[in-house]
Amino acid sequence: MSAEQSPVSPRPSGTAGVEQLPQLGRFRLLKKLGEGAQATVWLAHDPRLDREVALKVLRPGTDPGSVDEWLHEARAVSRLTHPFIVPIFEADTQGGQSYMVFEYVPGGTLVDLMRRQGKLDARAAVELCMDVLDGLHAAHQAGVVHRDLKPSNILIDAKGRARVMDFGIAGRVAVSSGGGTVSPALRSERVVGTPGYLSPEAAAGMAPSPQMDVFAASILLVEMLSGRRLNYDPDPWRAVQRVQGEQFIVPGDLGADVDDALRAIIQRGLARDPEQRWLDAHLMHDALAEWLNPTEDAPAAGEASGEGAALEFLLRRMRHQGDFPAMSNAVSRIQRLTLSEKESLSSLSNEILKDVALTQKLLRLVNTVQYSQAGAGGITTISRAVALVGFAGIRNLALSLILLERMENKAHAQQLREEFLRSLMAASLARELSAGERDSEEAFLCAMFHNLGRSLTEFYFPEEARQIRRITRPERGPLLVKDAPAPVPEWIASARILGMSYDQLGIGVARQWGLPESLQLSMRRPEGEPPLRQISNPDERQRWLAHAANDVADVILRTEPAQAHSRVNAMAQRYARCLGVSAEAFGKAADQARLRLAQMTAVMDLALPQNSPALRLLAPLTPTPDDSLSALQLQATQVLESTEHLSHQQQIRERAVETLAAGIQDVSNAMVENFKLNEVLRMILESIYRALGFRRVVFCLRDPKLDQLTGRFGLGQDVESVVTCFKIALQPSPGKQADLFEAVCQRGVDTLIADAKASKIADRLPPWYCGPVAANSFLLLPLALRGKTFALIYADKAKAGGLDLGEKELSLLRTLRNQAVMAFKQTA
Repeated sequence: MSAEQSPVSPRPSGTAGVEQLPQLGRFRLLKKLGEGAQATVWLAHDPRLDREVALKVLRPGTDPGSVDEWLHEARAVSRLTHPFIVPIFEADTQGGQSYMVFEYVPGGTLVDLMRRQGKLDARAAVELCMDVLDGLHAAHQAGVVHRDLKPSNILIDAKGRARVMDFGIAGRVAVSSGGGTVSPALRSERVVGTPGYLSPEAAAGMAPSPQMDVFAASILLVEMLSGRRLNYDPDPWRAVQRVQGEQFIVPGDLGADVDDALRAIIQRGLARDPEQRWLDAHLMHDALAEWLNPTEDAPAAGEASGEGAALEFLLRRMRHQGDFPAMSNAVSRIQRLTLSEKESLSSLSNEILKDVALTQKLLRLVNTVQYSQAGAGGITTISRAVALVGFAGIRNLALSLILLERMENKAHAQQLREEFLRSLMAASLARELSAGERDSEEAFLCAMFHNLGRSLTEFYFPEEARQIRRITRPERGPLLVKDAPAPVPEWIASARILGMSYDQLGIGVARQWGLPESLQLSMRRPEGEPPLRQISNPDERQRWLAHAANDVADVILRTEPAQAHSRVNAMAQRYARCLGVSAEAFGKAADQARLRLAQMTAVMDLALPQNSPALRLLAPLTPTPDDSLSALQLQATQVLESTEHLSHQQQIRERAVETLAAGIQDVSNAMVENFKLNEVLRMILESIYRALGFRRVVFCLRDPKLDQLTGRFGLGQDVESVVTCFKIALQPSPGKQADLFEAVCQRGVDTLIADAKASKIADRLPPWYCGPVAANSFLLLPLALRGKTFALIYADKAKAGGLDLGEKELSLLRTLRNQAVMAFKQTA
């Protein structure tokens, strides 16, 4: 029970005065248990009560002010009584020696346990962490924060329980100022605690708070599950700097018994922002308890849906809202009726007729032009609507309206309408892109529920939803501002705030509602880039279709109408191949979905204020007057070759792919270390230059004073004289058509020019390009942060048609470009 608790060799005689003492006050010293920087811990005998105790003796020569503070905190901690806290019996000074008396607990520390066993299984680790959290919560309730939680300060008693000890540097709970920040008067002037277990705010010297201990407990749990330190560095100061500047992520190799639900609980505890962590140790303890022992009506933790303690916790909160059970019952009944082979047309009609408002809106919808083929304009009964439109079509409309009706009574209705219309736009697009009538209705439902977790969070947890939006879409500011936060992927942000990802929440609720397995599968977020070939598996295609439709709806919702067409066109290029549709058909489907959404919005009487971003979903997706580049977006070059030439060409492609892949690996290795930005950028350019035999490769970067991209450096023929020619405006001049380079950078679209002499291209080339730079084919790869281009990679060849790029090369080129963006983010 020392500051370090690791047994060490005794100090030379005379270096610690207490080692020469057989007795301190009434306590007889028996043997040394451990030694730390501040104190030595002895096993001692207390003759007054005839018991063995642990005696922690502060080193002589310690500053008197520190001694007084130490004793004051010891007396405060001595009032803590809890089964998972090692109690302090007393604290005093005898003969110039200050000491604390603890209960003696036979057994080793958590350090000793992990040395013997290595990493612990999930159940054992969680049970020990729960003991620790229990003890911490009791301390926090008494106003005491530990501030030095680590494995050597956790004793494992004879019953296998974890007991927290050594509150020797404990501090009183901080009181925040009204704005949610700690006032300067409450800041500590020094960092208190052990590097590697400090929270970001502790590393910054902030006043003590319970969230500091929650962070340390989460670090401990990761260490128990992995068998290794999460934040270790031989230089302690680097560990302190790391926790201040980096978001720790739960390692991916914690074993099969660590499921997504447990990972989400831990990830929330590791949040850099204290407000995004578990608010206290008790909440994290409860989440772990429910993961460990799920309630009887909840599926076992570890199932593919990710349900567990966090899901049940959120469901309990939603059940307290009167409309959630009603909505759940309505969705479940309608879904059951439409899937049942025994139920009749009248059963579904009767279910809908129970809700007068639902009936009226549904009849208005089926009488729109959208359903003209089914007899629009003359449908006056639900029974007739079901007979003409079909079970699946009526089900989808009814489920959409149920979500809307429950939403309308909320105080934050405007945000909810935006989310509802975004989901409806995605659903309409998915239906337009589907091949057959039956598939189209399933596609509609899959896309509408694809982001159900996000929608439910907006409905029932608006504050948490705002926090997630804040870290996934940080406020825009000047490019490359040092303190600007980098956006966080939504699945990580939602897991951090809610304790589980949006996907997991949505799938868990969908399962409760009895929605089909195929729909639940479509709600899972696909990993990585879209496949390069058309997807043949119907369920997998449905999943990618739902994902693509929601991505497009998100882009339209967050993009100004003038730029929406080019952004959607770029999305079409990304998804068209795997879905088996042309990019042109994708764009037409998006515009048709918009038209239908506008009709539905009018029928449902959805009033949107003039400043609502949802109005973008209703705006026409038409190209701007100078948009003549849609056919030039980066695609694989289609080249007809003779059979004899194919083998040689294939070898060239394979060598190019190998060189690009090797370059990506080299850049990845460099970025793990303390890299220099210019060195990484030169590595990226060299990989592109060598792999594909370009004549020149040039890197351009934004000049903030001129708001234009200028050439900075490059490789290849006459590059020194060519680099200075590049001057690309990032903002269009009033009344002037953007040249080709300006248009590409303003839209952030990867572009390949196969023949620069083609009239449509030559007319758009800027004057500066027609001099020393001029090439007959070239490639443009813009680099963007928060939707704005800040840099450009240019590569050219002298011969028209010289850029023969396959899908693999294109994918690897994009990866190198993305590594360049990441390098800027890390250095910023």
